[in-house]
Amino acid sequence: MVTDEEIERVTIGAPSRHDAPITLAEYDPNWPALFVREAERIGTVLGDRALRIEHVGSTSVPGLAAKPIIDIVLEVSDASDEPSYVPDLDGAGYVLRIREPDWFEHRLLKGPDTNVNLHVFGSGCPEIDRMVRFRDHLRADAGDRALYQQTKRDLAVRTWRYVQHYADAKAEVIAAIMARAMGEQ
Repeated sequence: MVTDEEIERVTIGAPSRHDAPITLAEYDPNWPALFVREAERIGTVLGDRALRIEHVGSTSVPGLAAKPIIDIVLEVSDASDEPSYVPDLDGAGYVLRIREPDWFEHRLLKGPDTNVNLHVFGSGCPEIDRMVRFRDHLRADAGDRALYQQTKRDLAVRTWRYVQHYADAKAEVIAAIMARAMGEQ
């Protein structure tokens, strides 16, 4: 599990303490449309610098309860080259909140008017394909979708200092589901 110190180290500005259970919402059929709107905004701002834009996370899986946050993966040429994309995204209202050079040069920006987590990775990063494969597997496998949803519900009722701790607590189940998803190749 990520320590409080690690969260503080990678967060730009003060980390937002949660100190509460996680609120899960039932699947909302409007989530895909919110993704499309954000993807169009990102694509318009970045043009061909946006190599790939994907809707990932639980809001991308029909029927799955989720924190009502649209998770988007953006592939750029080099995520560590912030001047090549962050100022333009900032101009569109996205705010850089996380910088993780030790984890695939991951950057996370928050959305301007919709609750969005924009995850930025560099070209060819294996984490992009892993996130997309996990999404696709949950869309196709009702048993693993139910297992993941029950895990989320069981964990959501606990009080979490940071939302990241809740995310980390799902790691064992995610790894088991990913092992099955990888077997689909």
